[in-house]
Amino acid sequence: MLAYSRQYGLGAKEEDAIIRWLSVINNLADQLYYPCEHVAWAADAKIIHINSTKWWILSTALWGLSLLLGTLRSLKIILNLRRKLKNPEGKSSKSFRREKKMIEIQVKSEILTLLSNLADLANAIHWLPPGFLWAGRFPPWLVGLMGTVSSLISMYQASGLHSEKSDDS
Repeated sequence: MLAYSRQYGLGAKEEDAIIRWLSVINNLADQLYYPCEHVAWAADAKIIHINSTKWWILSTALWGLSLLLGTLRSLKIILNLRRKLKNPEGKSSKSFRREKKMIEIQVKSEILTLLSNLADLANAIHWLPPGFLWAGRFPPWLVGLMGTVSSLISMYQASGLHSEKSDDS
């Protein structure tokens, strides 16, 4: 994660300022999440002698923030890609068809990322202290379903099958 954040930096190569700053803040939330989670784990394992509760809450809140930022980023990317589809910028019909296909593949990928983030965000909120939105109110089967949905989407994306199927259609 640190290597990715260092490589991305402040997103100078990103064309859209909103996407750039959502990504930068998302990277920051991710960087803070991992140490908080490790401190909480170490406290539970009695490696360090502090109360882990606040550290678990902080790490879960950072996880939720990261997922919310990722969701907003995906929505903005989808909007930008759809806008690009509506404004072909004077390209030849063959060139535009090829670009349209590539954009449609990107949109499908972002929709999958969006759905995965939303499933994880629902669970992150569930694990926050009671009183915050629906925290603590999901039955175990729903927590499992949301985690399974997110995991299946991530495995599907990692397999590359979604882009191959889109290329063949």
